[in-house]
Amino acid sequence: MPSVRDRNESAWLLPNDGSRTNHGLRRDMRRFADNDEIDMVIVGCGAGGSVMAQRLARAGWRVAALDAGPFWDPDTDWVSDEAGSHGLYWTEPRVIAGSDPVPMGSNNSGRGVGGSMIHYAGYTPRFHPSDFATYTNDGVGADWPLDYEDLRPYYTALEQELPVAGEHWPWGDPHGYPYRPHPVGGNGEIFLRGADKLGITAKVGPVAIANGRFGNRPHCIYRGFCLQGCKVNAKASPLVTHIPDALARGAEIRANAMVTQVVTDQHTGRALGVLYLRDGREHFQRARMVAVAGYSIETPRLLLNSASSRFPDGLCNDFDQVGRYLMVQGAPQTAGRFDAEVRMYKSPPPEVSSEAFYETDPARDYKRGFAIQTVSPLPITWAEHVAAQGHWGAALREYMSDYVHWSCLGSLCEFLALPDNRVTLAEEKDAHGLPVAQFSYSQCDNDRALAKAAQSVMEDILHAAGADEVITIQRYAHLVGGARMAADERHGVVDANCRSFAVPNLYITDGSALPTQGSANPALTIMAVAARAADHLTGTG
Repeated sequence: MPSVRDRNESAWLLPNDGSRTNHGLRRDMRRFADNDEIDMVIVGCGAGGSVMAQRLARAGWRVAALDAGPFWDPDTDWVSDEAGSHGLYWTEPRVIAGSDPVPMGSNNSGRGVGGSMIHYAGYTPRFHPSDFATYTNDGVGADWPLDYEDLRPYYTALEQELPVAGEHWPWGDPHGYPYRPHPVGGNGEIFLRGADKLGITAKVGPVAIANGRFGNRPHCIYRGFCLQGCKVNAKASPLVTHIPDALARGAEIRANAMVTQVVTDQHTGRALGVLYLRDGREHFQRARMVAVAGYSIETPRLLLNSASSRFPDGLCNDFDQVGRYLMVQGAPQTAGRFDAEVRMYKSPPPEVSSEAFYETDPARDYKRGFAIQTVSPLPITWAEHVAAQGHWGAALREYMSDYVHWSCLGSLCEFLALPDNRVTLAEEKDAHGLPVAQFSYSQCDNDRALAKAAQSVMEDILHAAGADEVITIQRYAHLVGGARMAADERHGVVDANCRSFAVPNLYITDGSALPTQGSANPALTIMAVAARAADHLTGTG
């Protein structure tokens, strides 16, 4: 496998090769037996697990990726109906607690092959160089055991592979994108107009949607359903990018396989494989190595449910780090009403963004910062937005009939990593008799100050653009952390290469490994971290 720095990534993935369809790849997929000792079994087929599977398959590894959900077929499974898309979300029971509990569901979990990238907004910004040393620079959060330059070539490669469209990006490490930005819809025009009047720089993109055709994938038709699944496959997700390439290279994707335990040898402490449930039966898949990529709730839950005599408090939890430092981004959304029709749904939900407030500003009474993006809630989500303001009955109907006149902006606020924001096991059991995850979350004063500042800026932008009324809903988005990477086992679960400190042949390659979250959507960074870990495993990094 060539080095990440010299291979032609834009020609890497199967969508550039029209010779085989995804249906054919699934039909002809390699299938391993449970008693085959494969090289790697991966738990989860989202952003991290899919990239890991694809990279290892390309290196000739015998790899199987197991996912608890279905292997989606966009042609038959997805609909142009907001209510009909709720099956894309992980809705298994979870217990939420803390002074500021985080609702679980549509905006922070996924179900099935492709994970939450099936219904992510398609937005793929990079983290900034400052994100990797927030404790050193700002006295908050944590320093990563790697820096931005370690991920930079992987960011560049993945932006080619998805691919990403957008204007030249002036923030963080300034860089361009392989595709030109998309045309701007009504929502984006309002953001650009208001930002310009206030002297705030805003740019179009970056979205993982090619501006035009890309291989077998059609161009975007601007239907506004990125958050409910892209039926036309214009939006990049692992389901249509890295999974097909992994299949073509000999990987197995085993859907509807709920992993219940990582099994370890009681004498050596090494992972032997995983127990999983499928079709009502328990199976054991033997493997030389295990990678867990179940995301920030299910990964800690699996580790804790994998307790043994060697690991009585949960796998990799000798120092009580599993489940800790779980983060969400504050994500207030502010909408403004305009006399002219906006029709904010007629475009990808995120199309214009500003990272002008991303870094710590010494003049402010908080550390770190926030980003602002267009968001375009469809009618059901918009009704929830309006109802949250206390409007009901006739007032709600009036707001809903006015839907096409509203513009909506959203912020991503860097809420801080705190040790007591964590996943533990609840007393409640799921349908398989396993303890479910309990997620306890409480904001700190810095978090609240950030959200307040972000709301104020969004209101100013909309008023500057001509809004005659603004409303805001407080919400969360994007989970990361819970099994974070660190310099040593007393401060984290895995090292800079995503290798567990406690179990030498166990890797964690999802968002739970991230020590901080920045003010950026995390999908691209999760993929970059997984790609780097794969290069470490194959000796090509």
